[in-house]
This record gives sequence, C-alpha cells and structure tokens, in this order.
Amino acid sequence: MLDSKIPSGPIDQKWKNRKFESNLVNPANRRKHTVIVVGTGLAGASAAATLGELGYRVKVFTFHESPRRAHSIAAQGGINAAKNYQNDGDSVYRLFYDTIKGGDFRAREANVYRLAEVSVNIIDQCVAQGVPFAREYGGTLTNRSFGGTQVSRTFYAKGQTGQQLLLGAYSSLMRQAGEKAVEIFSRSEMVDLIVSDGKARGIIARDLVTGELTSHTGDAVILATGGYGNVFFLSTNAKQSNASACWRAHKRGAYFANPCFTQIHPTCVPVSGDYQSKLTLMSESLRNDGRVWVPLKVGDKRAPGDIPENERDYFLERMYPAFGNLVPRDIASRAAKRMCDEGRGVGATGLSVYMDFRDAIQRLGKPTIAGKYGNLFEMYEKITDENPYQVPMRIFPAVHYTMGGLWVDYNLMSTIPGLFVAGEANFSDHGANRLGASALMQGLADGYFVIPYSIANYIGGTKLAPIKNDHESAKAALAESGNRLENLMKAKGSQSVDQLHRKLGKIMWDKCGMARNEAGLKEALGSIKKLKEEFTNDVRIPGDNRLNSELEKANRVADFLELGELMCLDALERKESCGGHFREEMQTPEGEALRDDKNFSHVAAWEFNGSNPKLHKEPLVFENIHLAQRSYK
Repeated sequence: MLDSKIPSGPIDQKWKNRKFESNLVNPANRRKHTVIVVGTGLAGASAAATLGELGYRVKVFTFHESPRRAHSIAAQGGINAAKNYQNDGDSVYRLFYDTIKGGDFRAREANVYRLAEVSVNIIDQCVAQGVPFAREYGGTLTNRSFGGTQVSRTFYAKGQTGQQLLLGAYSSLMRQAGEKAVEIFSRSEMVDLIVSDGKARGIIARDLVTGELTSHTGDAVILATGGYGNVFFLSTNAKQSNASACWRAHKRGAYFANPCFTQIHPTCVPVSGDYQSKLTLMSESLRNDGRVWVPLKVGDKRAPGDIPENERDYFLERMYPAFGNLVPRDIASRAAKRMCDEGRGVGATGLSVYMDFRDAIQRLGKPTIAGKYGNLFEMYEKITDENPYQVPMRIFPAVHYTMGGLWVDYNLMSTIPGLFVAGEANFSDHGANRLGASALMQGLADGYFVIPYSIANYIGGTKLAPIKNDHESAKAALAESGNRLENLMKAKGSQSVDQLHRKLGKIMWDKCGMARNEAGLKEALGSIKKLKEEFTNDVRIPGDNRLNSELEKANRVADFLELGELMCLDALERKESCGGHFREEMQTPEGEALRDDKNFSHVAAWEFNGSNPKLHKEPLVFENIHLAQRSYK
C-alpha cells in the first residue's frame, strides 16, 4: 500500500503541522551531510541554492555547460500566485480549487493546497532577488490571466518569465558556489542511481566531453530533471530534455506515476515539414488578447483578411462563453483538433487555426500589444515570415509538458528512501492537466520551500552509514553503466538515432497523443516492441565514447522506447477520459472528457518488473472539493 504521508489536520493546517513535526538537523551537523542535486532548472537550482545556504554540502549536476541553460529558461508567459493584487476575488483556496478542477480531479488535495499556500512566498522571494516582474505605471506588480481561471493571478516578465526566474535562482546558486557550499559539475549527465541498503546514496555521472564515468555518493539525491515530452520526438521541449535520470531511478525501484498524463499545448507554431526536429511554443498569455477562430465554411482557403466577420467561427468563445479563449489547455487543444478534423483548419496543411490580435490592436493600440508580447511576435515572425501585427498567427496543439512522473509522497520522496523528486520530474500537483503558469510555481515551491524541510526530516530521522565513492554498490552501478554504453557503441546498423526516435514519436503521437483508443494503444504496444528490436539491431552510432552526441541521444532514446511502452500501457489501463488523457470511447455527448470516478479516482503508480510492470494504486480522497464534471461553459 502506497503511503502518501499526508499530515493530519484541516487542509489549511497540514503544511504548518508537517513543518512543526519534521525532524531538524543542527546547523553544525549539516556540513557533515552531502546532498546530490541532478538538474539546474528552477526546481534544481532553487533547491541546491537553498540547501547550500542552510549549510549542507551540495553537489549539482547539469549536462549543460552552464546551469542557466536549463529548459526552465524557455518558459514564456508567467507564474501563478494567490496574491490577489487585482482585488478580483482570488485567494489561496481559489488557486487550490482551480488547480484541482483544471487537473480534472486527479491530483492529491494536500499537495495542491500546499502549492497554492506557498505561491505567495515565491513572488516575495523572486522580487527580493531582483526578478524584473512587469509593473503598473505606479510601480506595483501587475498580473494577467491564464487558462482555466476567472481571475488575474499570473505574474510575468514580458514573454521571458522563465528566463528571469532562472537567472534569479542561478544567481543564488552561484553565490553558494562562490562560498564553496555548492560544487557544480557541468557537462555531466546522470546515467544511473546508486542504491545501498535500500536507500538512494548517489549517482553515476558521465562526463560528456571525455566520456569518463564517475561515482558520486552522499546522503540524499534530488532529481529535478524535468519531463519526458520528447518521447514524442516533436515537442516544445529543448532537444536535450530527456527522461533518463528518472527512468534509471524507476528501474532501481522508484515507482512511475500516471505516465499517460501528457499535456498538449494549444498555441504552438504548426508543423511545416518532415525535416523539423522540434516545435515552438507561443505563450498561453497570448490568449488574453488573441481571439481564436476558423472559417465557418469547410475548405475555405481565402486569406484571413478576406474572410468577413460573419463568416468566422470564434469557436472557443462560442463553445465556452464563461471562459472564452482562456479555457484550460486540454480543452482548447481538443477543440482546435475538432475544427481541423471537420475540414476547417487553415494554412497549407489544414492543421492549424488562427489566433487574431486585430481587435486588441484596435482597442489598445500597437504599442501596448508590443509591450506585452513584443518578443513573442518577433519570434513568430522569424519562424514563419508572417507579421502577427498584420495577419493572424497560425497555431496548432503540440506536446508541451508531462503531468506524470516519479511517484512521491507529501515530502516529495519517492518509493526509494532518500530519493527526492522535484518539479516536472514528479507527478504530484497537476493531476491530468496542468493549468498555464503553474509549472514555474511548482518548480520554485518545491525547490525553495518544500525540499529543505523534506531533506532535514529525512536526514534527521534516518540512520545513514558512511559511504564512499568506491563502495560496492557504487562500483556495481558504475560497471553496469559502462557495459550498457559499450553495448550501445557495438551497434553498427544503418539508421541514425534520430530516424528511430522519429518513428517512435509518430507512433506515440498517432496512438497515444491528443486522442487514444483501445485498438490504437494495443497497436502501439506491438509497434514499439518491434521498434525496440529494430533499435537494438540497426542503430548506427558513429565515433567513440568521447564527446559523442549520438551516443548521448542513443542512451536517451533507449529509455524513451521503454517509457513509451509504459505510457501506452497506462493509457490502456485507464479506461476513462480525464484532462489530457482522452479515451475516445469515454466522452460526453458534447465531446468532453468523461471521467469514471468509481473505478479510476486513483494515482496509477507502476513498479518496474522487467517486461511486466506491476500496477499499484493510491486512492485519491476528496474532502474539501466536490467531485463534478468539469464545465467551462
């Protein structure tokens, strides 16, 4: 039975109770303990900086040449916090409610309430660091709206919010590095987890320049390595984003929760050809002022400016009048797909819809729109050679985020004692669909405010035998990692890693993407099994073990193949529609997701068991929010 370790008391007292009940570590003793942090995005950088300042010895690993290259830097639109600066009815409870409802009631109440509660501290922390949030003329912080809400709670720095937040966390991290509290290992990738006496005690890292494998031991390990959206090949994720650290931990005993919960973002630059290697996000914040529409007539190929107002279908405003263009991402994505399936898509491929700023520019003026979204408009024009001030943007849904991840309890600890998981790498806060501007909130909440208490509670309450880098468990993991990489290098096939990864991505998108069904998922499982054999026998990895990006990719794609299987199995097992998981057999007469709360109101946590994963279920108990069919109409 999975123990989520949720503290006692009313929901608004649980986090306070847990902080008071937690074990503590004397300041003089903290420097005796080593904590390993993998990943330097918002969750990893903030956790490492905070632990370093508390006095722990911290080792940080990033496969980038600098911690500030982490993918958090790509986040555009903003970060949520229940400050209620707009006096429009927001509160901690409303943010909690919106997040539970937005996730289609498939998240743990206690974790989500803590996230909402801590959100107000995040903004103060970031302002103190000098993060340049947008402000009103008088100097006060301003907000905008994001999908799934009817209040303005999103703080932002133009269209560069992730970059500015990461620079704040990075500055704190580098300060601790300068104080020798944190040691940074750049161009180093985790390739395995060291488990000794059933506890996580370190990692095996590969130097991406020299190819050398080294072991690093400590008292606790924190994985903050992001999501697994690149299993689809085409996604808005950075090309190096991968699931290997989490998958290695999974194969060492960490359960993987809700792997089929993946988010399709509705506003991305459409695919334009088979040559593409990634997709580009257009921030959800654009839906504050951009109106989404398609022609009323099927097959209408006129230029958008030639289609009169009475021949346009502003379908989100029509279908969801209460929220309009700011419905949650899963709902907006399916609606856009439905328009294209009806033959009303636009552009050369017919696989896009318009997002039009004409009315906003007329109402507010071009300088105001440029002040809000200028860098996003410039980016769009560079990619498409179309000026969104003059013609509507063309957008289409694309893989953006993964709500699934390693299972963690309330303390963010996995099923392996001593292994903590922060940010997008865990499953804990977003249910079956993440609301916009909540990823940055979760990453910083976990890193700055939750992980420090959890690490102290674990170290202060656990007997940890001394361990060195040459411990038997470390040597065994080192040898296994070396053998795995050597076996990859032995393959002398005819296909590049990207060719095989693209094949996997097509299987996943077609059969386990925006819509899934039983026949398609079973077909996908068979196709992935064959593709795994094809990968083993026919992958081509040129070069040697040193500075070899193809070897890096091969190692990651080998893990993606196994993860893809688990995602399809999880989607097949979950015979309901909820959030981003849309089973075509389970939908309302209006085409909305139809949950089955009687049979599937649980977290699906998968234990690695070779080719036969074992399913464990954590029941979801709702004591503060009434379960209901989501409605944004």
